[in-house]
Amino acid sequence: MADIKFTEDEKAIIIRKIQLYFTEELKQQIGRFDAEFLLDFFSNEVGPYFYNRGLYDAQAILSNKLDDLAEAIYQLERPTEFRK
Repeated sequence: MADIKFTEDEKAIIIRKIQLYFTEELKQQIGRFDAEFLLDFFSNEVGPYFYNRGLYDAQAILSNKLDDLAEAIYQLERPTEFRK
């Protein structure tokens, strides 16, 4: 798996959110460098868990859609003397 990369704009927004969380929830100030370091840590260490969960969810959706498609195709079958 490739490293999780964010654009500079995305990174700036996430860093601001980290800083805001520390200020509002933990009543602590955190600098941009520390917030960026924390973002990198979570991206590398925790991010893959979220990424994999997203893949599993997408796979489940795709599987359900394929089941629906198979059922729709089955409904199009015409009766014959041949049985599966």
